[in-house]
Amino acid sequence: MKTAVIQFPGSNCDLDILHVLKNVLHVEAELVWHRDFKDSEFEAAILPGGFSYGDYLRAGIIAAHSPAMKHIKEMVREGKLVIGICNGFQILVESELLPGALLMNKSTCFICKWVKVRVETDETLFTRHIGRKSVLNMPIAHAEGRYVNDPEGLKELHENDQVVFRYVNSRGEVSEDSNPNGSMDSIAGICNIERNVLGLMPHPERASEPVLSPFSDSDGLKLLSILKS
Repeated sequence: MKTAVIQFPGSNCDLDILHVLKNVLHVEAELVWHRDFKDSEFEAAILPGGFSYGDYLRAGIIAAHSPAMKHIKEMVREGKLVIGICNGFQILVESELLPGALLMNKSTCFICKWVKVRVETDETLFTRHIGRKSVLNMPIAHAEGRYVNDPEGLKELHENDQVVFRYVNSRGEVSEDSNPNGSMDSIAGICNIERNVLGLMPHPERASEPVLSPFSDSDGLKLLSILKS
């Protein structure tokens, strides 16, 4: 699956995900400057982590108006796969491709640590090969990752089975202590109702090689391997 990694001013995880796609998964992938991106050349796209446009005004809001997002929206309409990681998740929300908002962490601090997330649904292309209730180790690194939505929006997310990942403890249970940023319902990742857009705060690209993981696993690959198909 030919995959574009969209590079915005301030992206800093673009080369990490490109490395994993090309050298670990051996997927055809290309780094594309956001102003040069044309959707017709690719079957999937990844919006990487970082601090697009320095997070000025609000994380992800300026990149949401980049020329690239017009083409990303066309890909979504065509049913192609789009993944937003951390800042990419923020851009997808600001572009209204995913519902809700990502606000300052409850602690108001930047948090960089490994967390555990549980797969809440296997009714997506991204997770159907992983399995519902599987627990994955992945790191987070963000200041604005607290997922919020209004009561009706949150209810719809659950009713439509759009919550893909939740933060959990070592027993695979949702708990206040395992929620690193105060996200509503410990939400770490969601998909759109058509199920071809995924946004998540954890970084699968930083959990794709055992040498990088304190658990000596490569759980991030379980998610990204969908791009091999």
